Amino acid sequence: MTDDIKGIFNGKDMPDNKSGWSLYQKALKFNSAINLNDTVKVNENFYVGKQWEGVESNGLPTPQFNFLKRVVGFIVATITTDNVKVTASALANTPNTDQIVEPARIVNDEFEALTERNRIPSLLREFARNAAVDGDGCMYTYWDGDEETGQESKGAIKTEIIENTRVFFGNPNDRNVQSQPWIIISMREIVRRARKKAKANGFKEWESITSDTDDRSGVDQLFVEDDKVTVLLLLWRNEETGSIWAYEFSQNCGIKKPWDIGIKLYPISWLPWDYVQDCYHGQAMLTGLIPNQIFVNKIWAMSMLSLMRTAYPKYLYDNTRIKKMDNRVGGAIGIAGGDINNAIKAIDPASISPQISQYIEMAIKQTEESLGATSVALGDTRPDNTSAIIALQRAASTPTEMTKQNLYQCVEDLFRIYLEFMAEYYGTRQVDMETPDEVKQTYLFVGQTPPDEIPMAFDFSTLKEHPMTLKLDVGASSYYSEIASMQTLDNLLRDGHITIVQYLERIPDGYIPARRALISEILNTMQQQQPQQPAIPSGSGPVTEQGIKPDIPTGGGFSALQRKVLETGTTEGMV
Repeated sequence: MTDDIKGIFNGKDMPDNKSGWSLYQKALKFNSAINLNDTVKVNENFYVGKQWEGVESNGLPTPQFNFLKRVVGFIVATITTDNVKVTASALANTPNTDQIVEPARIVNDEFEALTERNRIPSLLREFARNAAVDGDGCMYTYWDGDEETGQESKGAIKTEIIENTRVFFGNPNDRNVQSQPWIIISMREIVRRARKKAKANGFKEWESITSDTDDRSGVDQLFVEDDKVTVLLLLWRNEETGSIWAYEFSQNCGIKKPWDIGIKLYPISWLPWDYVQDCYHGQAMLTGLIPNQIFVNKIWAMSMLSLMRTAYPKYLYDNTRIKKMDNRVGGAIGIAGGDINNAIKAIDPASISPQISQYIEMAIKQTEESLGATSVALGDTRPDNTSAIIALQRAASTPTEMTKQNLYQCVEDLFRIYLEFMAEYYGTRQVDMETPDEVKQTYLFVGQTPPDEIPMAFDFSTLKEHPMTLKLDVGASSYYSEIASMQTLDNLLRDGHITIVQYLERIPDGYIPARRALISEILNTMQQQQPQQPAIPSGSGPVTEQGIKPDIPTGGGFSALQRKVLETGTTEGMV
């Protein structure tokens, strides 16, 4: 270990629960200084609709018109609607790139499986939603060694969402994940499970693990639970090997001894919504909009109170002539003599200024439009022509374009982490690979049609020797590219410039199921349809006697048969 690591861990090569807990307390002070927990709580309340939380209404109306949730939902949907596809390929300057074609294809197939298994599109929506509401989004990736795979090698890569209040960077002034000296992830674990795990890992003081209150308990009492304990996961980089190490512990006892994860990237994907200088936490989109929501709610509350008090007419009556006022519908009012015109009088209700509703509508409209959520984009109006549609779509996506690109960068970082885990933990697994030529010859020798793919063992640890680059294909540009490619191939096939086999070999994956099998069936059918020359029985006479016409010779020389064909233009009577 380097001297820097020893300085972090109080002069030790490896951390213990005391040195780790001191790092945790230091990180908590920074979050408290920027008022992170309170900000996140207020933002979450306003987003879910608890917008009068902690306000003493004293019986007054507490209306809320939660346009913030609509705006946030629109913006998050805008940046996460496009499909995301990550592909791996060999680096341009890598020698023998032909040898990496098949490993890259296997990696891409595994990327698709991980996308489906971890439900990446759903995670990205929650990831972006947390960034918009809380200020930061965080995805944590880990290896689950007990996951069944149907093969001898067990284990799977898993990704989950973690709140930004539970992630602590060693250098809080730098938002770059991979440059951090250490990262701590805070979790709430059941005491019984934490004790059992610590005892199994050989910690004698496992009984000292007791329930405690979460550090967020001062913000929300819902986090105070008697059977939970705060468990911390400390990640740091070994400066000598470059690999990431981890240590799991509680305040009073270690839970899992330090171990080498085996990857060289922190398994954290971090997305601040808006960058804040010298701070790893970002500014939430909702933070700057809450005053607008409060203004609208207060105006509505005062308008409702005014309507409740003055919207209905008041009555003035002469109590010397009318003993008791009767407000019943259809009820009669008796007076003690005199002219009834001056006995009772109705006062017209006070009118509310129409500017109130105008300011409410203006506040909501200006808030939505400043974020790109125009009335057209939200579906409130209809454009007149296609040019207006395109222009409005571009204008609506412009304010969130930087955030969208940051989201795509996080996806690339996530799949780079996947590639690291695959190379370290997958080992040798059965994958579908293209049938080798020698296997095809064996099938043909026994008279069987060789399959296009067969399950073969692939050692994923070889990925460490094959440097690869990741390319992210996202959204409408990819759709357009595929559609244009399909249209071009359709035209080439229709005009007869390519064969059906050439067409099938070049269409993008996913358009036709079992495409390789279809190509093989077509090739086999074409071979069977080719005319074959019948065998000449041994001992037979001349070819003409068997009723079989020989081919015109095409070898060297200019034979009499060839000259005759050129003169007459036919072989009739000659063969």
